Amino acid sequence: MTADSIDKISAVPSGSLRALPSDRVTFVVIGEDTDGQRLDNFLFRLAKGVPKSHVYRVIRGGEVRVNKKRVDAQTKLATGDLVRVPPMRVSDRPVTEAPAAPLAADALPVLFEDRHLLVVLKPAGLASHGGSGIRHGLIERLRATRPDEVSLELCHRLDKETSGALIVAKTRKALVRMHDLMKEGGVEKHYLTLVKGDWVNDRQHVKFPLERYLLPSGERRVRVSQEGLSAHSIFTLLKRYGTVSYLDVELKTGRTHQIRVHALASGHPLVGDDKYGDFEFNKAVARGSLGVPFRRMFLHAAKLAFTHPVTGERLVIEAPLPPECEALLNALEKGQ
Repeated sequence: MTADSIDKISAVPSGSLRALPSDRVTFVVIGEDTDGQRLDNFLFRLAKGVPKSHVYRVIRGGEVRVNKKRVDAQTKLATGDLVRVPPMRVSDRPVTEAPAAPLAADALPVLFEDRHLLVVLKPAGLASHGGSGIRHGLIERLRATRPDEVSLELCHRLDKETSGALIVAKTRKALVRMHDLMKEGGVEKHYLTLVKGDWVNDRQHVKFPLERYLLPSGERRVRVSQEGLSAHSIFTLLKRYGTVSYLDVELKTGRTHQIRVHALASGHPLVGDDKYGDFEFNKAVARGSLGVPFRRMFLHAAKLAFTHPVTGERLVIEAPLPPECEALLNALEKGQ
């Protein structure tokens, strides 16, 4: 590594990190204050001025490595990790990308807030973060809405079309401790979903291992594979409606698209799922085949229960179903 530099990231705000050299590979040792941060977010702040599309391109191409291994953009960094960063040249021209727009006052209802944590009700259709073709997501727009809060970071994420409770850290201490809590299984997560077909068992543990892969287009997908990571979902039947079933799903692990792929592998794709669902069935549902037109994926993060990582308070946070989901359930009830 004689031609490469090794920089130590100290426990200071990430905005104070110095620029990367543009003519050589850099090796960065992760310090405590960056522990738990996603790789893509780390690189965005380290390589300011480099287009996000280029950052994702070098990650996908294997030019960015963590401890000598290829990784994906969602990889969580840990203290002591060695990150290989390729040269990324910044244009001399000023960056003209439009800044994130602040959110409307009623766009993101607050379910819980104190000086360390913020739990919001994310609507369907809003990505958790920018990247992969999405310029600005919830976290970027939330930072624009609250410019005086300089440490806002996602503790986890929800798919773009999933609604419900989402935890945002307001301090680095809360972020690191929430990540530790999640790794240890200390956050109870329940989702509500509507699936196609007549779900058989009242309570069913699904443990198919899941593997991420890319389509030729570069789009990320997940499939059941014995080479994948362990995954565990508990499906509890709430009500049968003939053509569809209403379920509670408790996540014991937090793999990408876990509920969607576990439901599909069990023979019951999610209503409205545009990646893993029954597309003809979804078209009919959008036209009103279940009683009212429904044009989104029915997956809602309804409940979070955990011990506050800083205060020790026991929190149980519930997120009400969006009106469109309530309307569909009401129509199904009337059709019984």
